[in-house]
Amino acid sequence: MKKTIFIFAIAAATLAACNSTGNKSTANQTESNAPQASSQTGNESTSQSVKNTAATKEIVLLYIGIKDGLSNDNGKDAASAAKAFVEAAGKVDIASFSADQKKTWEDITADAKEMAEHIGANPDKLEHQREHFVMLSKDIYDLVKAFGSEKVLYKIFDSMSNDGKGAFWLSETKEIKNPYMGKAMSNSGTIQEEIK
Repeated sequence: MKKTIFIFAIAAATLAACNSTGNKSTANQTESNAPQASSQTGNESTSQSVKNTAATKEIVLLYIGIKDGLSNDNGKDAASAAKAFVEAAGKVDIASFSADQKKTWEDITADAKEMAEHIGANPDKLEHQREHFVMLSKDIYDLVKAFGSEKVLYKIFDSMSNDGKGAFWLSETKEIKNPYMGKAMSNSGTIQEEIK
């Protein structure tokens, strides 16, 4: 009986050792394949990110043009940039985007174009333009967070803007030029976030 138990113990130990070696071999194969898989995924996401960033480039530049017009109390410049914004947003090629990216892009830009249309149609109504710029800024922020930006942007918040409810805008520089207050209080606001 003791011999039988001893034989079973040796057999179990031998099987365990073989299994352990087999598992290490399988683990090594998996590990050696892992870097290839992750590097391929990394290249795809980098490539997609570049395409997405390029898609936002002109839209962000035109948004900055609207912001600059409002900061200088110049409704005509803001309106001109807003009209160009609407046109540019309608021409972005999103064929390479995934289905989810297309939906996100279309949802955000549909609202952004509507806000820009209001700004473009009212060159002599600065306050009306500024009301729509509040929503346009939210749309552009969402767009940049989802698709990236070719340049660093700063999210700047002013608690006194938007009838005391507060509002933010995006800027290409750290210098504060408030589009809601214009020249009257151009330095009002604080940087909340740096978007890279």
